[in-house]
Amino acid sequence: MAEPVRVMGICGTYSPDTANGRMLEIALGYCEELGAETVLWDNSLNTLPFLGEDGCWSHPVVEEYTGLASSSDAFILSSPEYHGTMSGVMKNHLDFLSFDQTTDKAFGLMSTLGGQSNSNTLNHMRIAVRWIHGWAVPEQVAVGNVKSAFDDDGNLMDEKLDQRVRDLVASVVKTAEYLRGNR
Repeated sequence: MAEPVRVMGICGTYSPDTANGRMLEIALGYCEELGAETVLWDNSLNTLPFLGEDGCWSHPVVEEYTGLASSSDAFILSSPEYHGTMSGVMKNHLDFLSFDQTTDKAFGLMSTLGGQSNSNTLNHMRIAVRWIHGWAVPEQVAVGNVKSAFDDDGNLMDEKLDQRVRDLVASVVKTAEYLRGNR
């Protein structure tokens, strides 16, 4: 029996105690239901330095982050949209990934917005993923009006939106299994 796919969740905020952290918890839970192994990179415990700082590539947190990325078969990214694009935290996380960690690996993309849902952040993350030779699955999720998107238990209130997360996860796991078998 093949080892389960490993999916790494990367949050575009410093704390997982945010809407984007909750989106990743939901998505990674669905990954586990499909038999995948999951890991969430916790920025509050292991904050990456800014790319370009002296010695940043040899920083122990960067080495841990890139090592975890190397051992993962897929990634799910969730970023807030700030001024029409992904957060600086998400961009910094993507900047520390290279072909060595991401070539022929699956990516699922999610974003949250305070207002009306759109695809700006998703499109910008898709471009970055393409540049590091990853495969962004076609399914994607944008959660507009995020302050009213969750119930008191942290579940998505919109069943169709929840189904879109399930569809994205299924695509990420299936694509990761396929790509891993062809690496």
